[in-house]
Amino acid sequence: MDPDQAPNLIDQAQEIAALGQGLLGQAQVFLNTLLRPWNAYQVVIAIGILVAAHVLSRVFAPKLHDWMRTRENWPKWRYRVLLMVHKRIRMIFFVLLIWLVVWIMRQATWPSRSYLLVIAANLTLAWLIVSFATRLISNTFLRTVVRYGAWIWITLNILGLTDAAEALLDSASVQLGDMRISVWIVLQAVFIIGLFFFVARFLATTTASQVEKVEGLTPSMRVLVVKVLQVLLYGIAFFVGLKAVGVDLTGLAVLSGAIGVGLGFGLQKVVSNLVSGVIILLDKSVKPGDVISLGDTFGWINALGARYVSVVTRDGKEYLIPNEDLITGQVVNWSHSNEFVRLDIFFGTAYGDDPHMVRKVAIEAASSVERVLSWRAPVCHIVGFGDSSVDYILRFWISDPTGGLTNIRGNVYLALWDAFKENGISIPFPQREVKILEGSRIAAEPLAE
Repeated sequence: MDPDQAPNLIDQAQEIAALGQGLLGQAQVFLNTLLRPWNAYQVVIAIGILVAAHVLSRVFAPKLHDWMRTRENWPKWRYRVLLMVHKRIRMIFFVLLIWLVVWIMRQATWPSRSYLLVIAANLTLAWLIVSFATRLISNTFLRTVVRYGAWIWITLNILGLTDAAEALLDSASVQLGDMRISVWIVLQAVFIIGLFFFVARFLATTTASQVEKVEGLTPSMRVLVVKVLQVLLYGIAFFVGLKAVGVDLTGLAVLSGAIGVGLGFGLQKVVSNLVSGVIILLDKSVKPGDVISLGDTFGWINALGARYVSVVTRDGKEYLIPNEDLITGQVVNWSHSNEFVRLDIFFGTAYGDDPHMVRKVAIEAASSVERVLSWRAPVCHIVGFGDSSVDYILRFWISDPTGGLTNIRGNVYLALWDAFKENGISIPFPQREVKILEGSRIAAEPLAE
């Protein structure tokens, strides 16, 4: 430790101790006031109101629940509001009853005799408003942090302890060069940056929905625009939040640069996938909905991510393929420039069958399959004379590779089978003949008993 920093740490410790003693003194004064007759009466009244609110909630909560079940064709936001009301019905009754009691007591006696009830009414009303307002935050962790943070801050304001709490949090600090960081500054930064992030997320979601409606953009360009907007909005929210708190961004830039160099060496694959993802979006080589083959994986692209591409196969498996593999590997895009795909199947017939008739029957059989294109007529050619058969290739076109390739091949093979059977065309298979030479003897072994 630097010797020059020791006196500062001692002064901070003494300041924190003094502030803590001040808060304890205020707490003792508050507890002593509870011993006064009217204050004790107010505590008893608040407990009675709480019991009454509990009884009312036990009576009306089931009725509200049954009534909610009878509602049909309501918008979802109404159901959500009713669910929040049902969940907090006891607190709602408590707030209504305590403010009614406060109004009656202020009309019947001095305001000082309802001082504690007013504090309890304000605290519960604030908690109720905060709990309803924070339901707009979808993230559970962030919603919990904002809810309790806002309620603590409102409680300190109502009790008049804001300045003392702020001074106590600000006194716990460290000095990093010219930058002073305290607990109070950190809390401010978390709140302000969280608020900016919430606004950025709302803008990003709204903008993304608008971009998806633009028909002039390809699916890959839509994904790229949305990703760029998200990075810009969240980056602006982060740096503007830090600037609003008073953090020196110059020192942060130097620190982030050093951290970036270290992460660059340790996260080369991650950075490579991120850059590859941007390249994929820019060159439009693949896009959501394309049918691709990469190695043994065949399926259609479900989504383009920052680090990977989601490919769903016909059997329902979802493969997360790193973007780098699509850049460096050989990818077959069955629907890159158009949706038309030509498929080949091979078969053979016996030498005794007329090849002209075989070709005609094969073309008609392929044309009868539903997904085979008729305006691109199938063709059939002889490709060789095998040991047991005349070998043919049958080529046909389809326009919906997303519907699967194996199934359409199977349907064409089945149509060939039916057509060959109907026209007396045989499909040969290898046969072997065993000849016994003249003068050979076959010795039969006795069967084992």
